[in-house]
Amino acid sequence: MELTARQAFVLRKVVEGHVEIGEPVGSKWLAAQGDMEWGPSTIRAELAQLEELGLLQHPHTSAGRVPTDRGYRFFVDDLLENGALPAPPRGLQLSAMRREVDEAMRTTTEQLSQVTDLLAIVSAPPIGTTTIRRVEVLPLQPQLAMVVVITSTGGVTKRVISYEEALDPGLVDWAVSYLNEALGGIRLGARTLQAKLSDPALSAAEQDFLATLAPAFTELEATAEDTLYVEGASRLLSEDRFQELSQLSDLMQVLERRVALLSFLRGALEEPRVYLRIGRENEAPELRELSLVAANYGVASRNLGTVSVLGPLRMDYATAIISVREAAAGLSRFVGDLYDE
Repeated sequence: MELTARQAFVLRKVVEGHVEIGEPVGSKWLAAQGDMEWGPSTIRAELAQLEELGLLQHPHTSAGRVPTDRGYRFFVDDLLENGALPAPPRGLQLSAMRREVDEAMRTTTEQLSQVTDLLAIVSAPPIGTTTIRRVEVLPLQPQLAMVVVITSTGGVTKRVISYEEALDPGLVDWAVSYLNEALGGIRLGARTLQAKLSDPALSAAEQDFLATLAPAFTELEATAEDTLYVEGASRLLSEDRFQELSQLSDLMQVLERRVALLSFLRGALEEPRVYLRIGRENEAPELRELSLVAANYGVASRNLGTVSVLGPLRMDYATAIISVREAAAGLSRFVGDLYDE
């Protein structure tokens, strides 16, 4: 869709004005703005044209206009194309994150929600993408042992294994030494992991003992749940936005269904710039009164997760876009030190 320069300018002012005041924007209000060159009659004509194009609409009998989903989309596309994005908000300081991924994700989510005043959602890297840093086999009782796996991201998983006979302390010590030497630096989802655990060069006793420990590594990825960090749900319940979220109860149900929410965010993993879905562009009915802004983070060889904000159609898209981009870039730098290319 092609707009004249004046139409594009008027549309931008309507979107910005509606986001700022939360009310329909009329020609008199627009004409009173310092950077508006035209009078109310000219502006009214442009508003009528924009409404015919499906970019603006009349709410009820109001004299003012509000953007439609298409209007917001045109505004955002123009924003991205022309590069008119603000500097990252000061509150977004990801350099203060601790080394643990869990804390990094949590900090990112909290700060992103604070600077955008929206619901922030960050998906953690799948456990199958992490590498093994350290393995411990700890005898708890004569016939009971615990396998502890520490990953490159600081994650710790534990598995208790029982035996019919008492454990051989020498075999346990050997297993700890072998596992750390053979598995250190290997990705949990790598095919070579199983080969290391069933090396035919080992003795029968060693192979049999490793076979009892193998599920602690080979089943870890299959049983692990992807982690989502969510912050700022209360912001969507604020008084000035409540009327915009007619499907609020449906949204709360989505937040409770982690698998469904993850599926909504998967599209952002392959988007090279920023992933935007405005209103009815969202496939999920629960999200059709909302806008989603997301970006992926990761290393050069693969994307590991997403950073996103979710909020009403009347959101500050410029701040949302630059904040999501900055948070994703910060997490990419962070995980770059933890993941092998």
